[in-house]
Amino acid sequence: MERKFERNDFGKRLKSMLKVDFRRMFTMPLLYIVVGVCLVIPILILVMTTMMDGTVSVNPQTGVETVIEGFDNVWQTIGSVSGAAMSMDLTGMCNINMLYFFIAVLVGLFVAEDFRSGYSKNLFTVRAKKTDYVISKTLVGFVGGALMLLAFFIGAMLGGAIAGVSFELGEVGVAQIAACMLSKLCLVAVFVPIYLAVSVAAKQKAWLSIVGSLCVGMLLFTMIPMLTPLDSGIMNVVLCLAGGAMFSVGLGAVSDLILRKTSLV
Repeated sequence: MERKFERNDFGKRLKSMLKVDFRRMFTMPLLYIVVGVCLVIPILILVMTTMMDGTVSVNPQTGVETVIEGFDNVWQTIGSVSGAAMSMDLTGMCNINMLYFFIAVLVGLFVAEDFRSGYSKNLFTVRAKKTDYVISKTLVGFVGGALMLLAFFIGAMLGGAIAGVSFELGEVGVAQIAACMLSKLCLVAVFVPIYLAVSVAAKQKAWLSIVGSLCVGMLLFTMIPMLTPLDSGIMNVVLCLAGGAMFSVGLGAVSDLILRKTSLV
């Protein structure tokens, strides 16, 4: 009787790798911690800034007075309109864009655990190829980052309702805000491959992968409000989607090369 062996092709390997990675991610406390933090942050920001709005602080050395200004509306926690200068005040920095740094922590710790536990070495020895690993980690990291952004958006809506902050849209329409959020979600695909490349280079050294990812992320931080303004349109979505695709392919190849040329321990 002739025996037939199933061919372990790319599709089956990737499906198996994704199944394992998603199961691991959704059973890790880390994911729920970072998503929970992303949900709570905008609530605290809106409540605290509303309470302190108009408060005057005086520098005892110079005597200079500083007036603390709160958010004019909830949508400022999501972004600013195109053409507006990136301000360094509280309302300009405490918005959804800072979550791109949080994604570096999620990716760095997730990948470091693979190398620390010996899971990656066993994985590559037994069944998976390094390309499968990179693709799977990129997709899983994207989903994790998207969940963080969505949690922040929900938290901002809750925080606005609790703090009594205005939901007035002004000159910005609902469709533009939807395009803004979609652009930010697509932009996750730009940052995740960067963090993944740094993480596979750092291997089990989680601190090194996080520090390296944050340093690279800071170099690209100023492009976020320019590519994903509050008054975004379909062109912003297309640009972020194209950028995500190019970074995923290009830096995915870099991550694959790093895994091939370096030790797995």
